[in-house]
Amino acid sequence: MVWSVAITDHRVSLISTGYRTVVRTSGNWNQGIGDMTEQAINGRTALRLDRHTVMTVMFGGALATVAFDFFGQSISPMLGFSGLAPVPLANNVIRVLFGEAYSPGAHFLHYLAGMVAYPVGWLFIARPVLARLVPGMSWLPGSVIYGVGLWIFALYIMAHLVAGNPAFLGFTGITWVALAGHILFAVVFAAVAEFRRHPAAGLTDR
Repeated sequence: MVWSVAITDHRVSLISTGYRTVVRTSGNWNQGIGDMTEQAINGRTALRLDRHTVMTVMFGGALATVAFDFFGQSISPMLGFSGLAPVPLANNVIRVLFGEAYSPGAHFLHYLAGMVAYPVGWLFIARPVLARLVPGMSWLPGSVIYGVGLWIFALYIMAHLVAGNPAFLGFTGITWVALAGHILFAVVFAAVAEFRRHPAAGLTDR
């Protein structure tokens, strides 16, 4: 994989491609070696570090976090299923790593993950990788796959390997509510990101 940098008046762009390195200066494309697909230029694998991307991360991440919390702490218990407790889990991680729980830090980690880390993971890692591995895959099934990946990260890596809880919290009721919640998070954020990429067309690339 080759990373190229595009610099414009107020934008820095990184383009991931296995074929060509492209540098954009003053509106012109200076080409490297090999071929680059039009799909990469149009944004499938283009990563733009600009104000638009920052707003997408913050707004989409906030909306997805609200959806996750609303589902896990309100809708799921109202329907008779388990409720999610991401903040106590984060507090458990803090206790294991630092020897003492810290509730404000746990809330901070929860919102940092939801509003920054997970959205960045979709835009800068999951979406480009999926576009390369399965070029025809649209954002909706891709975001479902990403949600499953977030679920594995949260319930196996963080909850089990780091915090010492049973793997996937013992595959109890909360396990499957967490799966649904993480998929919901990923779909909501990906929908926001897709809409902001193509606001005029709406969410037509399903």
